[in-house]
Amino acid sequence: MAPTPLDTMDPQDPMTTPTALIVDDEPDIRELLDITLSRMGIDTLTAPDVATAKRLLQGSSPQLCLTDMNLPDGDGIELVSWIQTHSPCTPVAVITAYGSMDTAIQALKAGAFDFVSKPVELNRLRELVNSALKLSTAPETQESSPDDPGLLLGNSAEIKRLRNQVRKLARSQAPVFISGESGSGKELVARMIHLQGPRSEGPFIAVNCGAIPSELMESEFFGHKKGSFTGAVDNKDGLFRSANGGTLFLDEVADLPLAMQVKLLRAIQEKAVRPVGDTKEIPVDIRVLSATHKNLPELVAEGSFRQDLFYRINVIELMVPPLRQRKDDVELLANHILQRVAKEYECDPAELTPDAIGRLQSYDFPGNVRELENILERAYTLCDNDVIAGGDLQLGNGHQGHSISIDYGNDSDAPMELPDGDMDLEGYLESIEKQAINRALEATRWNKTAAAKRLGISFRALRYKLKKLGME
Repeated sequence: MAPTPLDTMDPQDPMTTPTALIVDDEPDIRELLDITLSRMGIDTLTAPDVATAKRLLQGSSPQLCLTDMNLPDGDGIELVSWIQTHSPCTPVAVITAYGSMDTAIQALKAGAFDFVSKPVELNRLRELVNSALKLSTAPETQESSPDDPGLLLGNSAEIKRLRNQVRKLARSQAPVFISGESGSGKELVARMIHLQGPRSEGPFIAVNCGAIPSELMESEFFGHKKGSFTGAVDNKDGLFRSANGGTLFLDEVADLPLAMQVKLLRAIQEKAVRPVGDTKEIPVDIRVLSATHKNLPELVAEGSFRQDLFYRINVIELMVPPLRQRKDDVELLANHILQRVAKEYECDPAELTPDAIGRLQSYDFPGNVRELENILERAYTLCDNDVIAGGDLQLGNGHQGHSISIDYGNDSDAPMELPDGDMDLEGYLESIEKQAINRALEATRWNKTAAAKRLGISFRALRYKLKKLGME
């Protein structure tokens, strides 16, 4: 059994014993929760209404609050909002009536950490409590370095605002919908939410929904039993169970077909999956993050994306700004990318001239950070003396592509014969390049410096080609 945060606490130190506040007007429910948490080694405070709960919170700082939604003098959402203002470090979870998903979503939007439905399942409750305690017992690295960039580099106001939002969302278990243009860094944002939250030690599973064939989607997401269909030679867990205890990131969620959207909605709401060929559901403990560059509200209006799924995954929306809105970050990002590329190529890093930096900062980057990476990687292979000049970037000439010509020497004396029928020109040319590079490497006994000279290109350009053609 995996250790909980309680396993690492010193039982001799009373300061390490966590405390939970239970707010419910039903004495039987308070007693059940009190007994369950006490058996987990957690001290409890109990309150029958909102007023008592506020009074107790003003005199103590519990590591967790569990509150019912319907209280004699108010509701759980009111208490959630009050705690967000007066005790923001206390995670609060709400107890909702069975099937009250709309109410649960309202509570998550108000800042609740998570929710549990009546009748309360004790296993689900324990998972929730342990996740909440991880937030309270983790080292306060976020407080000591509030602007640690992590994976989200930049000093602009936009990226600082994004990092601040990510830190706040990391403390919640609410589903987050990450919107933004292609190449803007939506997966990096999802990873930071995962790494800064209580699930950081669990798996982070990212899946491109548009890359899975529709006939395999159910098996890929939910798994299957051996023999459930032709080709199912072994049991398979699927993406949901692979992400158990961690985060499942659904990239390009708008590409899911309608039939799969229905099944995905049920799995998210019930926190359980049914593998293909199985007769029972298997509980899963995951946080779902999703993203797309498409306009989901428009797709909902068109009927190509289910409204109920949209509301379920879009509890909180987080917008990632395009690179053109944070031009001040371009130089920092460019230098970081060049350092990484140099490490991958095992070469010295290149420097950008002032002219190159100016051209990058004045460019709009329709492809965002991903386009910046591609531009710099190409420029890195073309520059002289480890210096990237403005002309090496190939900006402002109507295209971003750039080819590296290879002199095939004596190996290309034979006339070129084209294959019969239709052909894949790009693939055909790649195959020719692979043959030429292989021959040059074989002729030089795999001395890459000599092979590059034989091919009439730089060593760096050869490394670029080997990487792009998958020949490393």
